[in-house]
Amino acid sequence: MTDTPKRKFRSATIYEGLVRATTRSFLGGLGQDDDEIARPHIGVFHTGGEMSPCNMNLRDQAQHAKTGIYAAGGMPHECPVVSVSDGLTMAHSGMRFSLISRELIADSVEASTRGHQWDGIFAIGACDKNLPGLMMGIVRCNVPGVFVHGGAAIPGQIEGRDINVVNTYETIGKVLAGAATEQDLDAVTHACLPTAGACAGQFTANTMGMVSEALGLAPIGSSMVPAVFSERAPLMRRAAKQLMAAVMGDAPLPRDIVTRKALENACAVVSATGGSTNAALHLPAIAHEAGIQFHLDDVAEIFARTPLIGNLSPGGQYRRAMCTTPAARKSSCRNCCARASCTATPSPTPAARWRRNWKAPTHPTAR
Repeated sequence: MTDTPKRKFRSATIYEGLVRATTRSFLGGLGQDDDEIARPHIGVFHTGGEMSPCNMNLRDQAQHAKTGIYAAGGMPHECPVVSVSDGLTMAHSGMRFSLISRELIADSVEASTRGHQWDGIFAIGACDKNLPGLMMGIVRCNVPGVFVHGGAAIPGQIEGRDINVVNTYETIGKVLAGAATEQDLDAVTHACLPTAGACAGQFTANTMGMVSEALGLAPIGSSMVPAVFSERAPLMRRAAKQLMAAVMGDAPLPRDIVTRKALENACAVVSATGGSTNAALHLPAIAHEAGIQFHLDDVAEIFARTPLIGNLSPGGQYRRAMCTTPAARKSSCRNCCARASCTATPSPTPAARWRRNWKAPTHPTAR
């Protein structure tokens, strides 16, 4: 081997020494030269595929993450993992596989990371169970890791008003009640989800994207950039650069970041924005991976004391392409938890720019 870094990375376990010459052959077969083999090796996990619009462009985003990892001195390894779409499993027996897929995803991250001795994890998910499953895998493995939500879809429009998939559900009910026609339902069905990305509202995917930021596993503001925005490309590269700084340096590991205080912050922002109550299932699961006793009763206590300051679909009026606002996040943590000491991943420039340009809706801050 040539030009070996001064620091010995854990991935050296798989290729150093006489008896591991065959491993070097396999890495060479992946197109890596000796200098690249000596770099830290990073697993780039994503749930990209054609299982749902949420997942459709995640592989494209992963390519930008890989570029950023390589540019910052790492060697990326793309690791696609399974995904089950809640949207396609509704109203039939397939829904039994939805929550199970969360465990399959976490197990897949662990199996690949531990099996190949990856030095770090870059994870990208966008469908409901993707996000907690990937975060669980990061925390379980406890190697330097970053999670980035793949982004929300742009809301659809009918007659100048924003709509999303909830409008389709509501129109089904109206048809059954005789308050709308099947032609009305057909129009809403075709208009409600015009782009790739997670459903445009504070559903489980966007809620857990916000949670990833509150926990400190994702760059602040990264979940607010819609899936189809070009700004996601530099966002991914910058997040990869941050990950590589952690791998190369002495940054906190996931279990140092995901503390009880961070979990309480995450509960507060879920409740303050009217987020998905599925978070009450996922936050204790993430806590368990960190070895923290944090149960449904703990979540409920924080939910109960946190005022609702958002007005977001599905419970509210506004269908935003981003999952929440920094003001809501800051206010909920300050007023409901006061956990300002938590570690957070710095915000990449594109997301910071998005936040500066975002205009608050004119509705009252409480309802």
